[in-house]
Amino acid sequence: MTLDSIIEEILGKEGGYVDHPDDRGGPTNWGITERVAREHGYKGHMRDLPRDEAVRILKADYWHKPRFAQLSVISMPIAVKLTDMGVNMGPAFGARTLQRWLNAFNRRDPELTIDGIIGPRTHEALAKFIKARGREGEEVLLKGINCVQGERYLAITESRVANESFIFGWMKNRVQL
Repeated sequence: MTLDSIIEEILGKEGGYVDHPDDRGGPTNWGITERVAREHGYKGHMRDLPRDEAVRILKADYWHKPRFAQLSVISMPIAVKLTDMGVNMGPAFGARTLQRWLNAFNRRDPELTIDGIIGPRTHEALAKFIKARGREGEEVLLKGINCVQGERYLAITESRVANESFIFGWMKNRVQL
């Protein structure tokens, strides 16, 4: 996969402009919340957010800034999953989930700090895990990440009834088994 194909897949899931009354994030377009668009200097109505601006933001905030691009050298499927999770749940949530699973799988190694920051130690732990477990390990790690993601959707829906509006779509479009 290329970065452009990853972004195209995300754009396909996110669609265009949405201003759902149950969404605490407010108006979004192409998966970009109004808050994030404003942080990037966009001043117009969210309905009019240009697609190319959304692509630029997705690449910057959900691929490069959280350092998922660096992980793609070791495991493109893991990097893609974390990028997609980042758009929907925030990049730090996916990074923390990865760190938790790497700690579970590498218990004999020094523990990673669960800080949501992809740094050299997280990079090294993923590389070591993939080297030891290969493609099967990568698939099992992805399954674990998806399990945590699904549980998070369930928990936030149980804690806020308005999220019932979204949980079916989240599970259908975001959690792969």
